[in-house]
Amino acid sequence: MESASFVRPDFVVPLSLETPLFRLEPLGPQHNAADYAAWTSSIEHIRSTPGYPDGNWPDGRSFADNLRDLRRHADDFVHRRGFTYTVLDPATADVIGCVYIYPDADDPHRAGVQSWVRSSRAELDIHLWRAVSSWLKISWPFDNVTYDDRAPD
Repeated sequence: MESASFVRPDFVVPLSLETPLFRLEPLGPQHNAADYAAWTSSIEHIRSTPGYPDGNWPDGRSFADNLRDLRRHADDFVHRRGFTYTVLDPATADVIGCVYIYPDADDPHRAGVQSWVRSSRAELDIHLWRAVSSWLKISWPFDNVTYDDRAPD
């Protein structure tokens, strides 16, 4: 049985968010090599990022397992169960992070949001958090969102 859509049927899901520092687009299998390189080079940094308190991810998954995970995220996006975006450098299109928007584990009527940036681009974490927080308020239909705060600059 197919699970219910995370957003109402008439909501037009944003396909991008663009700032001078990064752009977001839906994550898919085409990002596998760059995504895998980004998170595997940044495991300790990601685990220390607000929103990743349990240390279960990033894990030791293989390149093939990562591809399966990206396919699952793309399928969730198509079926409106959750929305994962890759964060790209606007100049090089290299993967510098990820944003996940899914039903909150404690309350499926609330959006739970997580994001990370690779350690070599750590200075972008607060900028990403601020841009996504604003985007969620302006462009998304959620009344309630959980997204761990980032310390001020």
